[in-house]
Formats: sequence, C-alpha cells, structure tokens
Amino acid sequence: MSRSSQNILHTSLFVALGVLFVALAIIDMLVGPEAIPVREVVASLWGDVSEEYATIIYKIRMPKVIVAIVAGMALSASGLLMQTLFRNPLAGPYVLGINSGASLGVALFTLAMPLMASTAPWLYNMGVTGMAWIGSAAILLLVMAFSRRIKSISVILILGMMLGSAISAVVGILQYMGTEESLKAFVVWTMGSLSNVTTTQLQIFVPVVMVGIALSFSTVKSLNMLLLGESNARTIGLKVGMVRTIIFLATTLLAGTVTAYCGPIGFVGLAMPHLARMTFRTSDHRILMPAATLWGAVAMLMCCLFSDIIARYSVMLPVNTMTALLGVPIIIFVVLRNRNRQ
Repeated sequence: MSRSSQNILHTSLFVALGVLFVALAIIDMLVGPEAIPVREVVASLWGDVSEEYATIIYKIRMPKVIVAIVAGMALSASGLLMQTLFRNPLAGPYVLGINSGASLGVALFTLAMPLMASTAPWLYNMGVTGMAWIGSAAILLLVMAFSRRIKSISVILILGMMLGSAISAVVGILQYMGTEESLKAFVVWTMGSLSNVTTTQLQIFVPVVMVGIALSFSTVKSLNMLLLGESNARTIGLKVGMVRTIIFLATTLLAGTVTAYCGPIGFVGLAMPHLARMTFRTSDHRILMPAATLWGAVAMLMCCLFSDIIARYSVMLPVNTMTALLGVPIIIFVVLRNRNRQ
C-alpha cells in the first residue's frame, strides 16, 4: 500500500471512529430507565436543559459517559504501552501487578476494616479509592526499584507477575477471614462499575488520567524505537531506563486511577490495541496511540450502552461481564492468527 493510500485509509478510519464515538456518547445519554428526548440531550451540551431532565443528565448519565470515555482511553493506552515495552501481544495494563496492588488496598479496607479503624485511622479515612491508589503506587515503587537494577525487561515482567500472585494470595487470606458483608462489598468492587464516580470525583479522575494520556503520547517515538528491541534502541541513542520509568509512571496513572475509581476492568486494555493494529494496519505508534485510545472509548461506550439496554428488561450487569464478552473474541482471534503465522 502506498503512503498516500495509507494516509487516506487512516484519515477515513479516524473520521468513522469519531462519528461512531459521538453517536454512542449521545445514545448513551438517551438510553436508560427514563426515556429522554434527543433535543434535551443536545440542549444539555449548552446548559439549556429543562429542570425535568437536568438531574438525570448532569448527575447520572453525563458523568457515566465521561467515565466510560476516560476509562476506555486510559486502559487502551496503558495496554499499548505494556505490549510494546514487553514485546508481548498478551501483555495488558495490569501486567505489572498494579491491579493486584489496588485489590490489596481495597481488601485491607473492606475485609480488614475493623483492624484498620483501630490501628491506622488515617488509612481508614482514605476510603476504597484512596486505598486502591496506595496499593497501586506501592507496586509501582517496587517495580521501579527492580527496573533500576535489572536490565532484562523479561525478568521485570516475571517479577511483576510473581508480585501479583503473592498479593493475590494475601487477598485470598483476607477473603477467607472476612465477614459475609465485607466479602460481598469486595466482590462487588471486583466486578467493576462506571456509576460510582461522582461529579466531584471527576474533578480528580479526569485530570489525573489526562496526565497519563499526555505521558503516553510523549513516548510514541520511543515506542517505535523499542520495536527494534532494547539493545538496538540503545545503540541509536534511546535512554531505555528513562523511557521505562515514564512508561511505568504513565501506566500507573492510567490503570491505577481507573482501577481505584471503577474497579478492575478487564480485557479493554488487552484487546483494543490489537483492534487498532488490525483496523489501521500499521505498527507506527504515532497512529496506534490515538487509534487505540479512540477504540477504547468506543468500546466502553458500547459496553455501557448494552448494559443499559439489558437493565431495561432485566438487571444491570457488571461492566466486567460486558468487557469480557467484547474482548475475549478479539483475543482469541489474535492468538489463532499468531499461531497460524508460526
């Protein structure tokens, strides 16, 4: 394919995805237990909505749509970072153990709450979100400490997986010792939700994720160089250690923040980078990064829409069930395609 043809393809795909993104965002605000006219949703963009629908749009549906968009972008960007850094198509945003660290923080809060309330009240006051962030940040510090001493990225991957396994064991012990009520609260958190982020929390959630997105876009040239392998990247002048640190920090800001506020949402960060590669047919991260983030936002809006439609006739399904139904077929296709190429 010639360069001009490829540019036309990329432009067309970005326009199509952009139109789909806007359409899904509007439809998501229309669909729900209470039907809202299209004119009211459009008018709400300019703050000119009737009092009858103002609370539903501004307090419930618009925050949920914003969370879906931001979470989808964050998980997809962090997934692309991890897949490129580790040169592993099955690496995802939680490969460093960030998810496990957040789970440990939440488990300490929900399952060991009485002990924390008496011995460390300041931790108790942090709440679920704060404890999840503390857990994610602690794992990041450990991984970064390892990365300063270890040159092999494969060894760092293995250490991250081992940390995650060890933390999961601790969480399992806390679950075994927890009460019925605390265990239910923890299990509900692990299922993920886009509805728990308030308008006040959005003022923290969105800026932090945007910083992570900005860091991700700042590494696109370095990511292209890493496709050659770390040894070759060093020979052409890439400061691999510094790039690793930026990528680890960006991943924690992205995946750690989404996990803290929404719970551990699976498959989006793993599947959407592959969907971007398949549709845009390129390995250039200058194209892949915006494509992956856009696909992630579209995917989360679709999951949100399907969940709302099902809720009209049955019950509200956890977001993790929807992302699994969307992401698993893509991952299976990628695995089978790579197997056929061998």
